[in-house]
Amino acid sequence: MTGRERVLALIEGRQPDCLPFMPITMMFAADFAGVPYGHYAADHRVLADAQVRVAEAFDFDYVSAISDPAREAADCGAAIVYFDNQPPAIDEVHARLANKTNLANLRVPDPLGGGRMHDRVNAISLLKQRVGKEKLVEGWIEGPVAEAADLRGINTLMTDLYEDPEFVRDLFEFVLEMELQFARAQIRAGADIIGMGDAAASLVGPDIYNQYVWPYEKRMVDGVHALGGRVRLHICGHTAPILGGMGRLGCEIVDLDWPAPFDAARAAMGPRQVLLGNIDPVALLRNGTPEAVTAAIADCHQKAGSNYIVSAGCEVVRDTPHENVRAMHDYARSQRGYA
Repeated sequence: MTGRERVLALIEGRQPDCLPFMPITMMFAADFAGVPYGHYAADHRVLADAQVRVAEAFDFDYVSAISDPAREAADCGAAIVYFDNQPPAIDEVHARLANKTNLANLRVPDPLGGGRMHDRVNAISLLKQRVGKEKLVEGWIEGPVAEAADLRGINTLMTDLYEDPEFVRDLFEFVLEMELQFARAQIRAGADIIGMGDAAASLVGPDIYNQYVWPYEKRMVDGVHALGGRVRLHICGHTAPILGGMGRLGCEIVDLDWPAPFDAARAAMGPRQVLLGNIDPVALLRNGTPEAVTAAIADCHQKAGSNYIVSAGCEVVRDTPHENVRAMHDYARSQRGYA
């Protein structure tokens, strides 16, 4: 099987020849290709070349256009700080919606309007052209809480959930419309699956998550499905209190960061949900030995059972030893996949 066929077989309920291998690589990929990360995040040609290089060198089953969470916010006019060899950062001191009344005049940017969103769409097109027959091509959008935090500021948004929930709902509506337009453009460009990153959702408790966040995540997932896409959910951090809700979203793949208990996730989400992760990307994958990495991935596989994709819990950090990444790969290829 090709990598693309392997992943699609698993998420479509068919039997792959072995476990898929889908680690998130951004700074690791840029360093591997020998390019400053600022160039990787700014130029789709640099990103696509680095993704193809790292995916072919380590036999990943996919390539991804993920680079940083500031693309949508930048096109909305947010203040972004750019660095030569680090990811772009949002200047929350000057948040785009520091004054909440500005939401009324904020317009959804055109994802093909020449901005940073358009650059990601171009990356999808180039990745599809170069390796789309062999590897799954992944696009990326921000989830409702993550993007709302990018526009409003994370601390202010958390306060808004208590003090002005109606404003939060209005902001989530704006985010939903923007992200689905962005997803549509990426799917039309050739994305097989859309990653949905909603890291800030791990910061709210289960009551707020179920009342305010989950309905918008669900609408976003359903919206991507209506566009003909598939969804990979990625929520960084400790998600144990919201595992049940994450499993009810209907995503093809659910990523689990290393603080989330894998056995609890399987129990909460049922046997059919495809799970990905979740070894510690720093303490274990970067700082451990190949033998320790293999043992940890085997433990994740045992807890997840069927429908498992090999990966770290979050991004493979930039100075991770190559032999540790290859240990994950070798385990994936040694295990027969079962749908």
